[in-house]
Amino acid sequence: MAKPGVLDSDPEIMVKKVLEMKKELKKLVKSIVEDEDTSIEAIDKAKETLCVLKDLKLRKKSQSSMSFKINKNVTFPDEFKCPLSKELMRDPVIVASGQTYDRPFIQKWLNAGNRTCPQTHQVLSHTLLTPNHLVREMIEKWSKNQGIELCNIISYINGEGAKEADQNHFLCLLEKMSSTLCDQKEAAKQLRLLTKKHPCFRVLFCDFEDAIPQLLKPICEGNSINHDLQEDVITTLLNISIHDNNKKQVAETPMVIHLLMKSLRCGTIETRANAAATLFTLSALDSNKELIGKSNALKPLIDLMEEGNTLTMKDVASAIFTLCMMHDNKARAVKDGAVRVIMTKMKNRLHVDELLAILALLSTHQKAVLEMAELGAVPCLLSIMRESSCERNKENCVAILQTICLYDRSKLREIKEEENSYRTISELAKNGTSRAKRKASGILERLHRVVNITHTA
Repeated sequence: MAKPGVLDSDPEIMVKKVLEMKKELKKLVKSIVEDEDTSIEAIDKAKETLCVLKDLKLRKKSQSSMSFKINKNVTFPDEFKCPLSKELMRDPVIVASGQTYDRPFIQKWLNAGNRTCPQTHQVLSHTLLTPNHLVREMIEKWSKNQGIELCNIISYINGEGAKEADQNHFLCLLEKMSSTLCDQKEAAKQLRLLTKKHPCFRVLFCDFEDAIPQLLKPICEGNSINHDLQEDVITTLLNISIHDNNKKQVAETPMVIHLLMKSLRCGTIETRANAAATLFTLSALDSNKELIGKSNALKPLIDLMEEGNTLTMKDVASAIFTLCMMHDNKARAVKDGAVRVIMTKMKNRLHVDELLAILALLSTHQKAVLEMAELGAVPCLLSIMRESSCERNKENCVAILQTICLYDRSKLREIKEEENSYRTISELAKNGTSRAKRKASGILERLHRVVNITHTA
C-alpha cells in the first residue's frame, strides 16, 4: 500500500491526503473481499488505515488548531500529538477503541487500573496495544522533511520510563499467549514484529525466566497446530536467537530444539525456513552445535534439503554447513544421507554453490569420501569445474577430488581421461586461486607418479 504523506496544516493538503488514504483503503478492501489468498499484511494495513482515518475524524471535530509549538523553533501537525501527554508521539499505539496514543502514557493509564479509552470513555474490550505503524511512519517522514532528528525533540520520557513501559507491554503479550486462540495469534504477531524491529524486546525474553516457555506454549499443546500462529512463534524465536547473549539460553530451554525439528517437517514454507534459520543462528556456539547434533536435528534438515524448495534451501544449507564444522556432526550427517542427497542435486545442477561448500566440509570424513566416490562424484565434479565460472566452486571441486584420489587411487584413471580430453586440472593448476593451484598440482603429481610406476612395471 502506498504510504500517505505528511499531514500538513493546510486544509487543502489535508483533504488530499485523506482522499489518497481512502483510495488505498478501497483497493485493500476489494482485495480482501475478492481474493481468497489475500495476505494478513493487507488486512493489517486496512485496519491501520481505518484507525488513522477514525482518529483524524475525531480530532477534526474536537480541535480547532492544526498544530502547536514544542518550542520556539519546532511546530508539528496536531495529528502527531498524544492526547494524554500533549507531546509528539514517539511510539504511537492503537487501543481497542481505535484511538491512538503514545505507548508510555497509555500504558501508565492502563497500569493505574483504568479500563476505558481516555478520549471516548468507551470500555476497552482488551488492553492489548497495537503499534500504529502508519502514524509512526508519517511522523518519521515529517521529521525527516523538516530536517529534525526525532530523538532531539522528544524529551518527555527517560530511559527507565521507556524500559518499564516495554516490560509491561511485553508481559501483557506473554499473558495473552495462554489465552484464547484469537488472543494468542494477535500476541504472537506483535511479538514477532517487536522482536524484529526492537532489540530491547529480544533481551527481555531472557530477562524473564519463563518468557520462552510461555511463547512456545500454544504450539506445544495438543496435536492440532494453527499454522499462522506456529509461523509467528517460530519467527519470534528466530528473532530472539539473533541476540548473542540469548543463544545458549534459547537452545537449552526444554522443547526448543524439539519444536524446531517439528517445524522443519510441517508448517508453512516460511515456518520451515525460519526453523532452519534459527538452528543456523543458534549453532554459532560450539556447545549448541553439540546439543543440536545430539538431538538428531540434522535428519529433518537433510530431509528438507532433499525436498529442494528454493525458499528454504539457503537457510537449510547454512544450518547444515555450520553444524558440520563439528566432527561428530559430520558423521551424523553422513549417516543421515547427506552425501546421497547432495550428489543427486548436484548432478541435476541444483543449488550447486551451497551444496559444494557442504560437500567440501564433509570430505574430511573418510566414510563421506568413500560414498562420494561410489556415487560418481569424480565425473560430476570435473564437469562442474569445466562449466563453472565461480572460482570458489572450482576450488571446492578440486579439493574434494584430491581427497577422493587419496582414498581411492582407481579414480585417477577418470582424471587422466579428463586431462587427455580437456586438461581441466592442468588449467586450474595454472590459473586458479592459490588454494586451487595447490590442490590441482597435488593431483597432477599423484597422477604422474602413477603413470611412471605403470611404465616401469
